[in-house]
Amino acid sequence: MRVFEILLVVFNILLLGWILFAKNKTQRGLFTLFGISAIIMLVHGVIEGMRWPMIPAYVLTAVALLLFVIRSKSKSDKAKGQSTRKRSTVKLIFVTLLTVIYSAVVVALPLMLPVFTFEKPRGPYKIGTVTYDWKDNSREEVLTPDPNDKRELMVQVWYPADAQAKGKVGVYHSDIKVFAEGYSKVFHVPKMLFTSIGYVKTHAIENAEISNAEATYPVLLFSHGLTGNKMQNTYQVEQLVSHGYIVVGIDHTYSSTASVFPDGRVAPLIQEENKSIADLDHANEQWVGDAKFVLNQVERLAANDPDQRFTGRMDMNHVGMFGHSFGGATSVQMLMTDSRIKAGLNMDGILYGQRRIPEEGLSKPFLMMSADSTVEYIHTSTDGPIDMKKEVLPRFDNITKGGNYWMILNKIRHGSFTDFVLFTPVFQLMQGSDIREIHDLISDYSQDFFDHYLKKKPFRLLEQKIGEHPDFTILHDQI
Repeated sequence: MRVFEILLVVFNILLLGWILFAKNKTQRGLFTLFGISAIIMLVHGVIEGMRWPMIPAYVLTAVALLLFVIRSKSKSDKAKGQSTRKRSTVKLIFVTLLTVIYSAVVVALPLMLPVFTFEKPRGPYKIGTVTYDWKDNSREEVLTPDPNDKRELMVQVWYPADAQAKGKVGVYHSDIKVFAEGYSKVFHVPKMLFTSIGYVKTHAIENAEISNAEATYPVLLFSHGLTGNKMQNTYQVEQLVSHGYIVVGIDHTYSSTASVFPDGRVAPLIQEENKSIADLDHANEQWVGDAKFVLNQVERLAANDPDQRFTGRMDMNHVGMFGHSFGGATSVQMLMTDSRIKAGLNMDGILYGQRRIPEEGLSKPFLMMSADSTVEYIHTSTDGPIDMKKEVLPRFDNITKGGNYWMILNKIRHGSFTDFVLFTPVFQLMQGSDIREIHDLISDYSQDFFDHYLKKKPFRLLEQKIGEHPDFTILHDQI
């Protein structure tokens, strides 16, 4: 809950308690307290913005007024006899019970559907961001029936910003109605449960000046998971950017939660029915094509940005890629097929794609991060359209070959790698661990990996933590 939300809820609950239990209540005192409540609600609405989970809190003042009237009437009737006094006592108990239940709802709703915040980035850089709409006229859009459609992608770039940068701070989602609809499809719950996300802000300043602290910055591509979106790992992206990286996030159109184009067009989520591992391998080729196209566009920006922001500022000799789930699989495929990608990170992605990791391992630096629950699922699942143990498990045989790393995080789930678990405490309880600590762990080891291979810095964590630990295990084959 936000500051004025907490203040409003606490004040009104105390107000109800005063009405129910305090003696010698005056009409003047009542109006004074109601006035304070109204002022708090007004300030909350102006500064923070009103949202539907707070509706019970908004009407609490009216409920308190009603209870005061009932209480006053009961007090005036107490001389009517013993039976009347008994009825008045029962009424008071009943009203008190209803008030307690109502107050619990007032507190629970905004807590269960919070306006969550991202941790302040720990690096020395502020964060700037800019968004692009890029169309690949060489590729048809295979997910729409129109044969004239070309593949069009929304891409967001985060970059180290000037220390004096000021401006509008970007929101997490620019069109919450569209994304609430998409999340409703993904999680199979009413879209109204996601509207509070529209108030979430990031730390990125829109169109900020790029920092001159370094001549150039390494570039990282980010690919989301199926049904995810380019914003889904903001906690991780912001930490990386604050430590001197330019991150390029790709929305894989029609496979993302939603894509909103500058002219207002919306590409909704199309949930394809991939019946076999061959279907998923084939579908991944489109994502690889997206990544290659975006990297081509980034090279053009680095050479000649029309806005002059990135011209000569992107270190295209040190490019990495990371992704979650299907985007993690895409990162592995790009690592194997695109010479421009120097290092790759796969976060809990099944190794879908047309190419297998060779027996000698990848010839480039690679870090695999997995949830222990996912590893167990791959080892044991034989039901469903894909026999994981038979068809998928062998693809993991050579992950660490050639000196690479496999980090298995304990007591977490597939979604733990994303922001989605911040949406509600219900999701966080399902993880079984402190999600903020998990996110810090993922961000720290991601940065350590890329710092070593793209910035040539000594390892701080990865190499020193090989083996089993309470929160994770790192597997590593020496070259």
